[in-house]
Amino acid sequence: MTENETQTTQTNAYSAFIPQIWSKKLNAMLEKNCVMMQCVNRNYEGDIANQGDKVKIITPANVAISTVSSSNISYSELEPTSTELTIDQKKYFAFKINDVAQAQANQDIMTAHLESARKAIEEVQDSFLLGMHTDVDSDNIVGSEESAVELNKSTIYAKFVELAMKLKNSNALTGNKKPWVIINPTIESYLLQSTEFIGAHKVADETIREGAIGRIAGMDVLVSTNLTATSGLFYVLAGTNDAITFASQLARIESLRDKDSFADLVRGLYLYGAKTVQPKALAKMVVQDPTEVAEETTTTTTTTTETQTSNDNGGGTTNP
Repeated sequence: MTENETQTTQTNAYSAFIPQIWSKKLNAMLEKNCVMMQCVNRNYEGDIANQGDKVKIITPANVAISTVSSSNISYSELEPTSTELTIDQKKYFAFKINDVAQAQANQDIMTAHLESARKAIEEVQDSFLLGMHTDVDSDNIVGSEESAVELNKSTIYAKFVELAMKLKNSNALTGNKKPWVIINPTIESYLLQSTEFIGAHKVADETIREGAIGRIAGMDVLVSTNLTATSGLFYVLAGTNDAITFASQLARIESLRDKDSFADLVRGLYLYGAKTVQPKALAKMVVQDPTEVAEETTTTTTTTTETQTSNDNGGGTTNP
């Protein structure tokens, strides 16, 4: 081996790492597993090169229907509206792997770390998309911040039927549109105890979304651990794929040698954005966090017990 070959080997521990190949691999990994990717459309994705890129979306105007009469036909002037999908979310990952770790690894360490990067991106992306519950049309909301729904195994089916009805009444389920609903593991535990829930293995020949655990009230049920409580409330989101459009791109992924240590640096830049283009194709249920309900019940029970015990022991104020 020549001196130049030795130097090349020493300064390129990841000689098999080709950024373009790994970029395609990570993009493919992101396509498959993110829960909310099952529930959005990618109609306006196009090419994304830089943060701040915008995609113009044209929404057609409604066409009026008139009755034929003896008078002349009148034409209404259509005025389509436009909105913009802005690619305004910019995230990156960056990590270092030293040569010793690479030499001692008993698996493909690059693949393992890219898998870890995928999971991190999906968590951020899922939370971002679930946060779009704020765009839901006011007529499509079950419960409220002031009067949140208290779900349990007895009430869950009726409440999910009500949620599905919101979508039907807003004409979101025309044609072959299939609704979905996102829940978290806590709500899943109630759902699995409901006799009306149809597990994925019982859906028969009908197709459901990849990763769906089954169906209730006609909606495919998907579970996300990123649906977390906010100020003691869960926002269960339902809708069709027409509601939210999403665009993303792993803009860059690269590896370089760390000049200050025997290690390689890997970093990636991920751009994405989303827009609710049909608010009436979304619905949500405002649910009281069961943990808080349990705490309130426990506090009330404890207070009642203490009061009863005090009375039984002759406590309280005695009139002279």
